Amino acid sequence: MIPEKIYTLLGLLVLSAVGILPVLPSFSRLRKLESPVIRFTERKTFAVWVLFFAVIGVRLMVLPAFKTPVPGVQDEYSYLLLSDTFAHGWLTNPTHPLWVSFESMDINWTPTYNSMYPPAQGFFLAIGQLMGHPWIGVLLSNAAMCAAIVWMLQVWIPARWAFLAGVITALQFSVTSYWINSYWGGAVAATGGALVLGAVGRIRRHAMWQGSLVLGLGIAILANSRPFEGMVFCIPTAIYFLWWMVGKIKTRDTLRDRTVQVFLPLLACMLLLGSFMAYYNWRLTGNPLLLPHVQYTNTYYSARSFLWQGLNPPLHYHNAQFEGLFNGWARNYYHKSWADAGRLTKEKFEMFGSYFFSPAEWLLVPMVPFLFRDRRIRFLLTTLVVGMLGVLVLVWGHPHYAAPLVCVVITLLVQTMRHLNTIEIKGRRLGALLVRVVVITLFAATLDRVLDRTCDEGLRRCWKNIERAEIADELNSMPGKHLVMVRYYKNHDYHFEWVYNGADIDSAKILWARELDAAQNERLLAYFKDRQIWLMRPDEIDPKVRQLKPYPRAASQPQALTSAQASTGNALPSVTP
Repeated sequence: MIPEKIYTLLGLLVLSAVGILPVLPSFSRLRKLESPVIRFTERKTFAVWVLFFAVIGVRLMVLPAFKTPVPGVQDEYSYLLLSDTFAHGWLTNPTHPLWVSFESMDINWTPTYNSMYPPAQGFFLAIGQLMGHPWIGVLLSNAAMCAAIVWMLQVWIPARWAFLAGVITALQFSVTSYWINSYWGGAVAATGGALVLGAVGRIRRHAMWQGSLVLGLGIAILANSRPFEGMVFCIPTAIYFLWWMVGKIKTRDTLRDRTVQVFLPLLACMLLLGSFMAYYNWRLTGNPLLLPHVQYTNTYYSARSFLWQGLNPPLHYHNAQFEGLFNGWARNYYHKSWADAGRLTKEKFEMFGSYFFSPAEWLLVPMVPFLFRDRRIRFLLTTLVVGMLGVLVLVWGHPHYAAPLVCVVITLLVQTMRHLNTIEIKGRRLGALLVRVVVITLFAATLDRVLDRTCDEGLRRCWKNIERAEIADELNSMPGKHLVMVRYYKNHDYHFEWVYNGADIDSAKILWARELDAAQNERLLAYFKDRQIWLMRPDEIDPKVRQLKPYPRAASQPQALTSAQASTGNALPSVTP
């Protein structure tokens, strides 16, 4: 794979060689090529739908390089459980009597069995599942994100630049990114953020109930995809909206129109949103005010979620993998200190900088100061600053945590391009040349990643458990039902879990269970006596030993202990967390 910096230099050289002398004085040739595109972007609704279907078409075209994703990490399996639950027409699932054997990361088992995550991503995956495969929902959500960002920016900047913003979004997030090549999510929350800011921009121009409903929809998506980050993201919007409602922002709409056309419809949306979330929480956790994510954190984590929180006493679990993850890695990841807070903040800035900005966009850095002189986008700058604070105060972090801010980041990126585009030196539009270099470089770098089949490699976000999927395909082709007992070794990497199942455990053709102590194993085998039982040892290096084999029922061996437990001679804990 060629570094993107090289593409930037090559783009500068090529465009300079073929373009400076004949093109720069008037840009007449480029204008002739670009004018049909500009006219097309002025048909705003049509342009939004064209980009929506173009994103789908392009991603389907690169399926030979980036095949339908196979899940690999616990977050993905948890979202797929949500998908399967909704696809069955259920909000949640009953706790299985032998749930301890199926216990796994990012899953709540009591009082009901379901994912710890908010429902929005699972809803899109369920749409895809009903259409044939959950990944179709990922594809649709990415296309919706790009289209929503174009729609949003059409009210903030000229239409041609809004369309360019959508294209840049697609290049960065909808071809080779883990947002499109996994089930982690990101696009759903980004869509919600774009709908919020696009609706506010339209309401500011004219009070209309349609804009109010879209604003309510955007808030609902954020509340059910990234609740905390979405809430922080909406703080500047709420202040701006209230300022507009009381007439402090210049408007031609009367107070009555603002109230009837905007405030009351939005209030109705918020009441519906609150009612749904309370009912959903009550069905999953038994408490209308307790989010499933908060319940999971309280149940399993002694480490905390925010930088200002310290450690709670260690908890105890039913299996060695949870002991290693929650009492080992999670507790060691962050301690309440300025040094650790500074380390995590630095890591997040580096991660977000590398993920949201390509090397080609370094050419835009000199134009950044001009952003602070743009009155129209000061509100967006404020949203970016406040939203980033909401991400930085969290202990944990991935790029999709900041998904609501994507529309703002892309807006500011395109706005710097607009400033650069106006720069002339001795009548030659060098700034316009540099803008085209950035765009061409993004296209070239994306094509290179496709040809090289390179997905995001940071933290193995595109890691796939191909072996597990192949075993599932093999068992699906065999008659009857199957139960795979997973035996982990002491050196198991607990970030990569095998024990995940769908919504309807008893009816599933294939079940994956954790091998525990002999008594629990015997209860499990007796309950599923009508199934063919298999043994899988994913940590085994020897391929002959590692391969799937019939389970030795008469020798239900206890699970291997962690190294700490083995050294102390302690048995596995049997106390519920």
